Amino acid sequence: MSEDERPLERAIELNARTLRGLAHPLRLEILGLLRADGPATASGLAGRLGESSGTTSWHLRQLAEYGFIEEDPDRGNRRDRWWRARHQYTDFEFGDFLSDPAHRGAMGAFLQEIVDIYHRKATEFVTGAASWPREWIDAAGLSDRLMWLTAAELTALNGELEQVLDRYERPRRAGDTSVVTQWQSFPRKGREPKGDKT
Repeated sequence: MSEDERPLERAIELNARTLRGLAHPLRLEILGLLRADGPATASGLAGRLGESSGTTSWHLRQLAEYGFIEEDPDRGNRRDRWWRARHQYTDFEFGDFLSDPAHRGAMGAFLQEIVDIYHRKATEFVTGAASWPREWIDAAGLSDRLMWLTAAELTALNGELEQVLDRYERPRRAGDTSVVTQWQSFPRKGREPKGDKT
């Protein structure tokens, strides 16, 4: 069975232990590359990331120890080990980490790196837009919308957006292009709206 035919597990749930496994920006980059582009070796990843193969090899072993990746038994040998992602994505509840001061800092650092990755992905698209055919430029979307919602409505909105993504998600086929889908929805501090006092 080829790498494209072997489905990944749906998600890994982030907890206090597995958070430690992702507590490094390079590990997040490595995991992202393995999820997006498929199996790779430490030396192949090192070349793409501008790191030494010793560094990427160490981080690959850390990711494997925490269950994010595994060796690919269909590739490589003792000298040339291939690694693959185990899950499509990482799932977590931010609020679960806020109540424990010991994990709050690690979660904050993790989320900051996630935001930086989102920014880099959008920037790469924008700066390289001229290299894409017009149909892809027209299909892409970069927008934001300010809305007035309750916490329950925001929860429902995010749930419905996940369902839409689930409807479109399918195994890779010939001719497909990988598409980054990212959105942020969070409360904003600001002045209260001035309305009628009736």
